[in-house]
Amino acid sequence: MQLKQKTGIFCAVLAAALYSLNAPFSKLLLSDVSPTVMAALLYLGAGSGLFIVRSAGRRGGRFAREMPLTKADLPYTLGMVTLDVAAPILLMTGLRMTTAANVSLLNNFEIVATSLIAFLLFGEKISPRLWLAIGLVTTASMILSFEGAESFSFSPGSVFVLLACVCWGFENNCTRSLSDKDPCQIVIIKGFGSGLGSLVIALFSGERFPDILPLLAALLLGFMAYGLSILFYIYAQRFLGAARTSAYYAVAPFIGAGVSLLVFRQLPSLSFLLALTIMALGAYFASCAPCKEEK
Repeated sequence: MQLKQKTGIFCAVLAAALYSLNAPFSKLLLSDVSPTVMAALLYLGAGSGLFIVRSAGRRGGRFAREMPLTKADLPYTLGMVTLDVAAPILLMTGLRMTTAANVSLLNNFEIVATSLIAFLLFGEKISPRLWLAIGLVTTASMILSFEGAESFSFSPGSVFVLLACVCWGFENNCTRSLSDKDPCQIVIIKGFGSGLGSLVIALFSGERFPDILPLLAALLLGFMAYGLSILFYIYAQRFLGAARTSAYYAVAPFIGAGVSLLVFRQLPSLSFLLALTIMALGAYFASCAPCKEEK
């Protein structure tokens, strides 16, 4: 395995581990913070944290000079910011309605969205293994989304989470088009642009700011689960492409589900265990799928 590929895999898995903190700890904070304000604080924490890190690194000479964004990147930048306003609001709304463990596993649907969009719009090749993975992940997501064995309707919380994954699927491909540019600059623009956009929506919706402790906790969570995670995700995309990075990133939901079950002391249901098994198979085939970008 080449050094660049190993570096890309390491960055993708590290990004996944950091993001896995999002669902369980956001669920805890949502008892004190409204969903839209929570989404705003997460991204503002990401943007402000990376701004501090970047400034300190530049003064210490630790960061190499990266290519800045240009006017030609504006369409992708605007798309990235707009989608990053919608996705976390949808996710936080869904997280309030269902369990953190379910939300963690449903986040794997981002593989399906990212891979199909990369295939349909950007011409990335999808191997038979990845097609199998897409089918398995979609099946598991449907199992997690049903309200019960006696019901054929989807739970509202799961629908919101799946919509968030679709938004992030589009956003991942926008970010892929910017992945050769300065990652810190991208995350700072993501953080402040999407955070302020969500904040404006929250203010117009009449949502209130939380007390200082939950506010600071949300900012810190945003820096780790969004800021650092996105930074490493962008580095991974440089070496692996959007579809393959999304595949390795698939470990995040399993870490998040495990942490959620421990934090909330929940016993998993039979449907959850079935979905977990199918999702794990899907993630395995996705991570083994030799996806190559079509040049």
